[in-house]
Amino acid sequence: MSAHFHEIEEGLSFLPKFDASGLVTCVATDVASGDVLMVAHMNEEALRKTIATGEAWYFSRSRNALWRKGETSGQTQRVIEMRTDCDQDAVWIRVEQIGAACHTGRRSCFYRKVEGESGGARLVFADAERLFDPDAVYKK
Repeated sequence: MSAHFHEIEEGLSFLPKFDASGLVTCVATDVASGDVLMVAHMNEEALRKTIATGEAWYFSRSRNALWRKGETSGQTQRVIEMRTDCDQDAVWIRVEQIGAACHTGRRSCFYRKVEGESGGARLVFADAERLFDPDAVYKK
């Protein structure tokens, strides 16, 4: 094992490993309940702003743009703790979620269960109550 790998896996330097698109995966969980709220991506700027401000910033692949969680909806995330995984190619943030995490108006983006059905799979709603109307908030 090289010294570089040792530093990444056992050292105390934060050396995030961005993918070919310059992104790192971020999992956000509720600090109180532990529930997974969302999975998104951060580029170097989003990661830097999250650390500096204590608010969650992400990079939208679909819009190709940096965004602060809640800048449009008001559904913000205050970062309580940030961790990185063993090879530093993913981050986990524990947040105080204000309102809903999902753009569909739900508390979590994970509001459907996958259930096996006749050799295939289907989705079933679970914890799917909307906390806000996305059409009213985002006015598309």
